[in-house]
Amino acid sequence: MDIRLLDRLRRNSSDLEVSHVEAFAQGRISRRQFVTVGSVLGLSIPFMNDIINATGAEAATTKPAKGIKAGGTLRVANQKPSGPVDPVAMDNLGAYTVASIPFEYLCGPGVGAALAPMLAISWKPNANGSVWTFKLRKGVKWHDGKPFTSADVVATIDRLATAGLKASVAPGASRAVDPLTVEVTLLAADGNFPYLLSNWNPQSLITPVNFVKGTTVDKMPNGTGPFKLKSYNVSTGAKFVRNNAWWGGKPFLDGVDLIFSDSPETQIQGLLGGAADAIVQFPTNGGDAVRAQGSKFTIEAISGASHRQIWMNTREGNFTDKRVRQAIALGLDRDALIKTVLGGSGDIANDHPISKIYEFHDKTLPQRGRDVAKAKQLLKDAGKEGMSVTFHAVKLQEIGKTAEVVAEQLKEIGLNIKLNVESSDTFYDRWCKVYDSKVEPAGCDGGEEFGIVDYGNRARPDVYLTKAYATGEWNSAHFNNAEFNGAVNDYKAALDTETRKKAITKVQRIANDEVPYAIPYFVNSLTAYSNKVVGIKQTGLGHYYLGTAGFKK
Repeated sequence: MDIRLLDRLRRNSSDLEVSHVEAFAQGRISRRQFVTVGSVLGLSIPFMNDIINATGAEAATTKPAKGIKAGGTLRVANQKPSGPVDPVAMDNLGAYTVASIPFEYLCGPGVGAALAPMLAISWKPNANGSVWTFKLRKGVKWHDGKPFTSADVVATIDRLATAGLKASVAPGASRAVDPLTVEVTLLAADGNFPYLLSNWNPQSLITPVNFVKGTTVDKMPNGTGPFKLKSYNVSTGAKFVRNNAWWGGKPFLDGVDLIFSDSPETQIQGLLGGAADAIVQFPTNGGDAVRAQGSKFTIEAISGASHRQIWMNTREGNFTDKRVRQAIALGLDRDALIKTVLGGSGDIANDHPISKIYEFHDKTLPQRGRDVAKAKQLLKDAGKEGMSVTFHAVKLQEIGKTAEVVAEQLKEIGLNIKLNVESSDTFYDRWCKVYDSKVEPAGCDGGEEFGIVDYGNRARPDVYLTKAYATGEWNSAHFNNAEFNGAVNDYKAALDTETRKKAITKVQRIANDEVPYAIPYFVNSLTAYSNKVVGIKQTGLGHYYLGTAGFKK
């Protein structure tokens, strides 16, 4: 270890950075943890590589794509958006793909779960993480030729203050320090706030200062990204053309065509038959044909935090008694679901959304297994023997099949399950009907009481915890637990891994005990593209970054 280099770096760093560097140098956190947390604090990759090299660890690098020819249109099979592609209010993978091609975030995907500069080149918190300052990229232009400035970011955050960021900021919380600097004052300290202005919180895309909340991207196609929206048809697809003035350099591709379909089978056949060059996501239970022709395709799997939540209304109806919810969780044969539905391409979950990929995951919580007898007894004690209930699910990825298997498993504990699997066109209204209710937790008050919904991969669980459990925007379980909310706030305020783990331990145990959501597994996010294509970067959350993608020479 080069002590002199470490000392020099420490002298030029803030107290938070010094603490983080020392935690790594002393071996209290791993290289992955150092890079991930360091990226949130705003440390640059060169800075962190200097630290890593000083300790003799392997540096964090990315390999740029090589051997790409200019030209061509990439045809991508994509899930049909289930509703209007409003960058503030969209809630499904199909919409995320459409919106993130022309629009961009302040912070983008880095190595693994780390963040990297996008429209912001750097960010820093104050001493306790309650105020964050973002330095913006110089020379960025909107597709209409106007310059991108701090005014656009301030206006975007104001729009998000009444939507996707309402738990973190109030209207007027951000200010333009100068044309390329924005300062954001939070409602409470949040050590992970940059993640909420990144691709990991899809609704935080930066839009122009004159963008009106409720506007869809096809009505105002004016982003900063590598491709401009040329046409959009909700039934068939979207076409994009190259943005020659992109800040990242001239893209290789002439354009991108998204081909919409509700059917995973149709998307897969499009890839196999040559009608598409790539597929954004395909289900594990339908991808055998793609794997069988593996020599023709590059298949990528992200083992992350993507999961399915079986929600139960904790406020009124059949599931107010937690014994009923615990019975549902005990009725699940998780190993069978992973084997039969996922084909083994997933990890067992324990009725909380904290995946083992998170460095603060507490592995000491006992894993819940199947116990039919105990489940039956809990239902009897709660007076719900033979209960009849409709189980709602969306026809998306493997979810329909999971719903079928779960329904059969729950019949074994004495429940009468009526299954309703429907198109994404109608499901997402049923799942979380009525936003911004006046009754806490606000949102989803008109939704169904029992069903299964998808949550895509996130590098941090903040969106899961605040939107699905605490603030109520996507809280289909209507769960409102003061101790849980306090633990979430403690986690958000933490600026180091050790403090986060203490809070997350409470989060896991309360979620596992109260079971507002039974979460049986974490599923790998799969994408595939022709071996003639290189340079694609995916996140497992519907984003397909194509600014440096193209066809091989």
